[in-house]
Amino acid sequence: MKNSREIMEILEAYDLTGSYRAAAELAGCDHHTVARYVQLREAGERPVDRQHRARPIDEYLAKIEELVVNSHGRIRADVVHRRITAMGFTGGERTTRRAVAEVKARLKAGNRRVYRPWIAEPGLWLQWDWGHGPKIGGRQTQLWCAWLAWSRFRVVIPVFDKTLPTITACLDATLRRIGGVPTYALTDNEKTVTTMHVANIAIRNPEIVEVGRHYGMTIRTCLPADPETKGGSEATVRTAKADLVPTDANLLEQYTSFGHLEAACRTFCDEVNERVHRETRRKPVEALAEERQRLHPIPKEPFTVAFGTTRRVNWDATISVEGVRYSVPHELIDTRVWARFHGDELIVTAVGESGPAEVARHDRSTPGSPQIKDEHYPPRQDKEGDRTPKARSAEESAFLALGPGAASWLIEAGAAGARRVRPKMAEAVALAKLHGIAEVDRALGSAAIAGRFAENDLIRILTYQAGLETVEPTRPSEDHSLQPGTSAWSNFGLADDKDDH
Repeated sequence: MKNSREIMEILEAYDLTGSYRAAAELAGCDHHTVARYVQLREAGERPVDRQHRARPIDEYLAKIEELVVNSHGRIRADVVHRRITAMGFTGGERTTRRAVAEVKARLKAGNRRVYRPWIAEPGLWLQWDWGHGPKIGGRQTQLWCAWLAWSRFRVVIPVFDKTLPTITACLDATLRRIGGVPTYALTDNEKTVTTMHVANIAIRNPEIVEVGRHYGMTIRTCLPADPETKGGSEATVRTAKADLVPTDANLLEQYTSFGHLEAACRTFCDEVNERVHRETRRKPVEALAEERQRLHPIPKEPFTVAFGTTRRVNWDATISVEGVRYSVPHELIDTRVWARFHGDELIVTAVGESGPAEVARHDRSTPGSPQIKDEHYPPRQDKEGDRTPKARSAEESAFLALGPGAASWLIEAGAAGARRVRPKMAEAVALAKLHGIAEVDRALGSAAIAGRFAENDLIRILTYQAGLETVEPTRPSEDHSLQPGTSAWSNFGLADDKDDH
């Protein structure tokens, strides 16, 4: 049996020569073959259509089709061959494989799904989906990936969970970032959106319905097991994961903090929205400016019912929930936040100019065991390590102006509980006029090191310094002590013993 290319070469050779035999010589075939294809063409039939020849397997084709249809095209050819061999087929397995392949091809051609292109209209559709983000501190993050269908504008927000309050916060932040509310929002059939299906009808979660009503938007879901109905958001998820999640392919470094991941998501959104889209040949940020004219206004107040109960942040940057104090960022002092429990965690949400955002997350605790995080407070000053004297009078300024030795003397004298500190400071200022500021400051430094704060100690040190070029203060060693020993008690009681005798 000739293929279509060989048949066309035979017909071309005949048209060129006008002779069956001459065309057969040019095409390399028998002249009867040339005659058959020429006669088929002249009769108005398709010469390239193969004529079916009777085969031994033809009487088993009905059974083969039955097996393929019942298995939805998944049955293997070797299984079919064993079944028809048991029925009396004597042909080889290669013949069976060809027959099974033909039946499967016909089944696929008859059941192939035909897609109609979706022409999006401006201001109508927003889609969102989820993707696994990178791990931060051993904890899995999630990536909220939203996509405005007409302008192709994308928004990626990292979060730690996919609860309804988190979805509400991400949806509000997305709408405020795009600057309007579309008519529909399309997503997958998760429990936060669809509670069940009855007769193939999705039963919406009443809470997500309230969220949609607040923003004037209808929440829709795709068909079950049919991701093609939201392919735009699926592509956003793939692109975001490829550019944000560290893998061996992109060689990204691990994220040190959640804020680092948030900054990376912002940078990613800026890059993809400023890049010319392959299909529209426009930058999504430019198309968004046009689509904004078709979007509905955003409510001034976000939907906060799902965020939990309100709490006022105290002056110590904490809130009280069930008798337990939990810390929040100190920038939120004297503001209102929302707190809710999710499992064994307390999640605190604050609403800012850009919409609601998670600001704190704590493990659930019990009364008497507050949950305080250092990152919620500004850096604390080390008061013990930063003991720097600050003058508050003219006398103090004159003493501290002597130099660092004077400051050291004052610090050590205060720690040692020295007496008459102010008169000794005035004495040091007076001695500086006689011995020089450098010498007195040097003597004060030596006194601070040696712990000499008694009367006339400074004069003695200055006198000693006058006869030496360098002075090294010394401290008494522990080899000798001024504490009286117990040798005087060695004869105690011996005199009384002698009187008794």
